[in-house]
Amino acid sequence: MTMSTEETLRLTVAALMQLTRQRQPDVAAAIGLTQPQLSRRQSGKSAWTLTDCDRLAAHWGMPTLDLLAGPTHAAGCLPAARRSSVGAQTAMRLETPATAPSAPRRAAPTATPAPAETAATPASAGIAAAPVSAEAAPAASSAPAAPAPAPAAAAVASSAVPRTPRRAAPAGPLPDLIRDRVVAALTEAGGDADVAQAALIKRAVPDVMALFAASRVGGRYEHSEFPPTADILQKRSQKGADAIWEGRPKWRSADLHRAARAGHITVDVTALDMNAAYLAALKTWLPIGKLTHSEGDHHDPKRSGVHLVDPGEWTTPDLPSPLGSRQEPGPLWITEPTLRALIRCAKMNLCTPPKIMESWTSGASEGLLEKMRRALVTVRDEAIANNDEVTTEYVKSMYSKFVSTIGESAANREIRRPDWMHIIRSQAFVNLWLKAHKAHKAGLTVVQMSGTDELHVSGNWQSVFPEGRGLSQVKAKNIYTLGGDE
Repeated sequence: MTMSTEETLRLTVAALMQLTRQRQPDVAAAIGLTQPQLSRRQSGKSAWTLTDCDRLAAHWGMPTLDLLAGPTHAAGCLPAARRSSVGAQTAMRLETPATAPSAPRRAAPTATPAPAETAATPASAGIAAAPVSAEAAPAASSAPAAPAPAPAAAAVASSAVPRTPRRAAPAGPLPDLIRDRVVAALTEAGGDADVAQAALIKRAVPDVMALFAASRVGGRYEHSEFPPTADILQKRSQKGADAIWEGRPKWRSADLHRAARAGHITVDVTALDMNAAYLAALKTWLPIGKLTHSEGDHHDPKRSGVHLVDPGEWTTPDLPSPLGSRQEPGPLWITEPTLRALIRCAKMNLCTPPKIMESWTSGASEGLLEKMRRALVTVRDEAIANNDEVTTEYVKSMYSKFVSTIGESAANREIRRPDWMHIIRSQAFVNLWLKAHKAHKAGLTVVQMSGTDELHVSGNWQSVFPEGRGLSQVKAKNIYTLGGDE
C-alpha cells in the first residue's frame, strides 16, 4: 500500500532527527512550534502545514521538495555538517561480521600472522579468554613457540570449544548503536515503517548480543559465556523443563472474591500494567562464572545462583507470597531474587524465615547488564517521546529476546546461561511483588497479581504510583467492579 505524503513526511522527520541527534524540543524550537505541537504532527493527530515543511527544510539545509521526497532521499541531501559525528560507527557494528577462521591458542607464529581484529579468541572451559597484559607480553614473546597442532586436531578443537570474538570498543555511546540500526533499516526499506520494523525484529537477537558485547568492553572481569551447566539446570526431558521454580505469580484475594460473589461487598478495581518488566529486571545479581555447589543454611549476598530451600510458612493472607502460584509443600529450587525476597519478607514478619539446604552459586555482580540496560532505556524513552513505534518495538524485541534466548535456544549460539535466564525472569516477578507490597503498605487493597506485569488494586493508586509509559511508571489497563451483578 502506497504511503501518503503526510505519512512519508513523518518518517522523514523521524529519520532526520535520528541522523542529527535532535529531539522534539530542539526541532520544535527551530521551526517556531512547541514540543506538544510537533508531537501531535508526528503522531498524526494534526497535519504538517506547507509553512512547516519550508521551515523544516530550511532547518536541515535542503530544498523543500527534497524533504518531501522521502526519508532515503532526504537523508542523502542532508549536509554533512548537520550529521552527528557521535553516532558514526567504525570499530563496532551491530551486524555480525564474517570472521576469519580462529587460530589455535598456542599455534606457532608464521610469516603472515592472522590480523588481530579478525581472529577469534577461544574460551577455555567456557570462560572467555582475557587479553594478555602489557607486562606479560615480553615474557610471552621470548618463550619458545609450541609446535603447531596438526590440521585435523586444530579443526576438532575449533569445533569443540565455544569461542568468544574479540570485543572492539564502539566509536560512540551505546545508544547510537541502536539509533543507527533504526536509521539504516528505514533507509533500506525506503521509508516503509512496517518493512523496517519487521527487519529490525528479525535481527533483534544478534543485534542485542552485539550491544551486550559492546557494553562489556572495559569491564573489570570477564563473565563466562559457556560454563558447564549444573545438573539442577539440565532439562529433565528434551521438551521439558528443569527443576528451577521462578516464582511466576498467579494470585487473587480469596476472601475478597468470596465476599464479592456473595454480594456482601462491591469493589472498584483497576488493573495496572508494569512497563517493560523484563527490561527493568536486567538490573539483578547475576553469577559471573560457573556455578559451584555448597551445602548449609548460609546466604552470601556477594554470590548468586540457585538454591534448594524450605521456604517456610507465609503468614500474610491479604498479600501474595514471592513464591507465586506454587501450592505444593516442601523444599524447592528457587533463584537468587526469590530467595532474597523471602529473606526480606521474613525480616518484615510476613513469613517465617526460609532455610537453605544446598546451593549452586558463583561470585556475582548487579551491574553485569547495567550499561546495556541503560542504553535500551535511553532509546526507549526517546522513542516514546517521539511517538516512534518502530524504535519502541525494536527495543522491546531486543530485551525480551535477550531474556528468552540466553538459556538454551537455537536462536542464540553466543551464550548459554540458563541460570541468567531464570534469575532475570524471577527478578521481574519479584519487582511485581514489590509493587504489590508498596500498594499494600500505602493502604490500597491488593486484589490480584498475575503474569509478569499485572497488578489489580482497589483505591487511589495514582497517589502511590506515577502514571505513564516510563520504566518507573505504570499504566491503567482496565477498570472493573467486583460484586454487584457478578
